[in-house]
Amino acid sequence: MRVLLIEDDHVLGAAIRDYMLSAGHAVDWMRRIDDARLALSGVPYELVLLDLGLPDGRGLDLLRELRRVGNTVPVIITTAQDQVAVRIEGLNAGADDYLVKPFDLAEMSARIAAVARRYGGNPIPTVVSAGVAVDLAHRKASVHGGPVSLTAREWAVLERLLSRRGAVVTKSEIEDSLYAFGAEIESNAVEVYISRLRKKLGREFIHTSRGLGYQVQE
Repeated sequence: MRVLLIEDDHVLGAAIRDYMLSAGHAVDWMRRIDDARLALSGVPYELVLLDLGLPDGRGLDLLRELRRVGNTVPVIITTAQDQVAVRIEGLNAGADDYLVKPFDLAEMSARIAAVARRYGGNPIPTVVSAGVAVDLAHRKASVHGGPVSLTAREWAVLERLLSRRGAVVTKSEIEDSLYAFGAEIESNAVEVYISRLRKKLGREFIHTSRGLGYQVQE
């Protein structure tokens, strides 16, 4: 998943970024609204973590701007303000969820997964196809009942494919889920991860559409 983190607190921002990276997500970390706005104009993010109090303005103003122009990217607000009125204002502005600081990083990860599932049209976090069962909520996979261990990067690719199950996902879209700004992209990285997933989950689970991309069928 490609995530935009908008947070000016260096300690918290680094903790969130490192946690997300360890889970296999690509994270672009911006500390100002202007930088975040520029990033959003050029990258199709799958989720935004948005702090409300930023050096150059209010996070809510950026959120309202996104919704006003029709940008439906999922947004989870992170803030130290725990008043009910502030939460209501954020949700009314178009936020999908709310985390009050300080929060547990594992809880943050669970909320991110829940929001992603809703937007992917799969509120029930278990997918079964071609003898493979995938529990997205707990990141567990099995083949014909036998558990399979996947790396963080393999999970990132698998979640991207399952978020658009039935549709063809291009190589560049998968790369967007794996790499943040400035990261060096190996030319065959996607093919390597697809090959590893097929070895673990079976060749029938992921189909190749030549010249287009990859697909997990409905």
